[in-house]
Amino acid sequence: MADAMSIIPVSVLRNLADKLYEKRKNAALEVEGIVKQLAQTGEHDKITSVINLLVTEFTYSPQANHRKGGLLGLAAATVGLSSEASRHLEQIGPPVLNSFLDQDNSVRFYACEALYNIAKVVRGDFIVYFNQIFDALCKLSADSDANVQSAAHLLDRLVKDIVTESDQFSIEEFIPLLRERLNVLNPYVRQFLVSWITVLDGVPEIDMLGFLPDFLDGLFNMLSDSSHEIRQQADSVLSEFLQEIKNPPNVDYGRLAEILVQRATSPDEFTRLTSITWINEFVKVGGDQLVPYYADVLGAILPCLSDKEEKIRVVARETNEELRAISADPAEGFDIGAILSVARRQLTSEFEATRLESLHWIRTLLARQRPKVITYLNDIFDSLLRALADPSDEVVLLVLEVHACIAEDAQHFHHLVVFLIHTFRSNHVLLEKRGIMIVRQLCFLLNAERVYRKFSEILEAEKDFDFASTMVQALTLILLTSTELFSLRNLLKQSLMNPAGKDLFLCLYSSWCHSPMGMISLCLLAQAYHHASAVIQSLGEEDINVKFLMQLDKLIRLLEAPIFTYLRLQLLDPGRYPWLLKTLYGLLNLLPQQSAAFKILKTRLKTMPPHTLVDDQVKWRSSGNPNTQILEVTEHGSHIHDQGNMHIAINFASRLQQFKNVQNLHRMHSRNTQFPLSSTAAMFSQIQISEELRPPVAHTEVSHPPTRSSWTNSGQFHQH
Repeated sequence: MADAMSIIPVSVLRNLADKLYEKRKNAALEVEGIVKQLAQTGEHDKITSVINLLVTEFTYSPQANHRKGGLLGLAAATVGLSSEASRHLEQIGPPVLNSFLDQDNSVRFYACEALYNIAKVVRGDFIVYFNQIFDALCKLSADSDANVQSAAHLLDRLVKDIVTESDQFSIEEFIPLLRERLNVLNPYVRQFLVSWITVLDGVPEIDMLGFLPDFLDGLFNMLSDSSHEIRQQADSVLSEFLQEIKNPPNVDYGRLAEILVQRATSPDEFTRLTSITWINEFVKVGGDQLVPYYADVLGAILPCLSDKEEKIRVVARETNEELRAISADPAEGFDIGAILSVARRQLTSEFEATRLESLHWIRTLLARQRPKVITYLNDIFDSLLRALADPSDEVVLLVLEVHACIAEDAQHFHHLVVFLIHTFRSNHVLLEKRGIMIVRQLCFLLNAERVYRKFSEILEAEKDFDFASTMVQALTLILLTSTELFSLRNLLKQSLMNPAGKDLFLCLYSSWCHSPMGMISLCLLAQAYHHASAVIQSLGEEDINVKFLMQLDKLIRLLEAPIFTYLRLQLLDPGRYPWLLKTLYGLLNLLPQQSAAFKILKTRLKTMPPHTLVDDQVKWRSSGNPNTQILEVTEHGSHIHDQGNMHIAINFASRLQQFKNVQNLHRMHSRNTQFPLSSTAAMFSQIQISEELRPPVAHTEVSHPPTRSSWTNSGQFHQH
């Protein structure tokens, strides 16, 4: 210390600690000259003593003016050393960096000034202190004093220039420092960090893209900053990186995808939009590297399909289409189980668009990788079943398409129908609102006969009699009205002429015993008119209730629809179909006379030949050509339909007894239990017969069958 004081005059040391800046500045110039002379003569020991004096007596002094003078002195000594400054940088650097933490604003300002002058001299040699300098600048960028901030900005620009031209800068050591500070919320610090990322990304020798996963999340954090300027700067930097990713030498898509997936759920709209835009680009350029992360990506896309912001929805839809168009193989890392898991979770989304697209994904995977998907079926099947109760009709229709793909396997088809019946039993509202649509769609997607056979098989053993009746009535209504069941109706029409039709009729018969009106309708379709008449005759007083009459009303109206055109034409040949006429008169006599259905049916029956003509024709046909004979044996025997020498025998006596037994069980059950009016009434109201299919109801009423003369006079029937 004494050596240093002998080198530097006392007056210079005194002025170096003066409160006036000019005196401190002049003293620093004196120090610069002294050090310069020592450097020229190579007296570095004395230079070391001078620097130690400046550090211990000045920069670490409790007096602020001393600290200011010490900083000026160290900067002056560095300038004096010139090219030799690096030899003493280890002494000069630490005290200056320590001064950045000084409580005095002016000391921090002089520290910036001193380091600026030191850096200009040593240039790249001061890189050894880069981490400490960066840390200091990061803090000073948010300094409470405007002058300090301004000085720090000047120093920052110089440091950036030095770093970009230095070959000693280590990006590997810098990235952890950057990542650690990216979560700071101070806007000045954020601007400082973004500026450094921008500068370093512009240096060709520095591969910032390779380290993108380390700071991408921090940049996304800034997109929701309250400052518009910071959001804009962060977006600009991200846009630059996104452009670079389009032609990447080496990008870690996996780590980046994890970050983007998280950001896609951000409450901030701008962050979500940027994230989904990045994901869109990843799907396009990621290639094989992105395949293992498709499930994560899909998990981000599906919710965005229902985003409140249209721009996000548009990008999400485009990304989803891109992703679904890629045919990846499990051997390439395509995780079908993970994809299905994501789709299953999104089936419970509150948004319809997301639920729909989840189902589209399951259907797509079934089409492409059915064997593999089936192995995961236990994980998703219950969710698919529950989705049948979705509030959206469009979702339900798509769920049924998925189920139809799965139902190629008999086991899953059985499970599906069992679940539907269980659901309809426990949820009558669903049966009322969706029952018809669900069954019709299943018949459209799968074989209608297969669907009806399975429903009948399960309903035959149904213990809830009221529900069984309701379900059969619903199935009957669908059978009579739906275009999807056209072929099934045609097959039933051949029940007495075709073994396949007979087999179907007998399959449905057992479960249709639960509903008198369903049974009558089935017999009318099968043209088993004698048995239909017998069923009507077997009905008891308890069977004719409001529910039954409502169903009968609908059936009478359906008789006027195109589906029963064949039946109405058969009425023109009463000798060939005498039991049809008796069946219709039986239905007529079950209806209240004041009802509209009574008027409709009576008007239809008025177009029939008189009874005397019927009797004559029956006698004529009984003795006629056996090849055209219709033999209706009593209900205690078999029904043999002989037409074109085709013989189909059905033991209707045992069938009628079966019907009676089931109906007796229903009566016993109803006596012990009170049920509300069946929901089938509501279901029947869902299907309306078009007005043009209904004949006009005659205003003239008669209380007896029309006479032969009335038919002749009307010109509707002429006997030849």
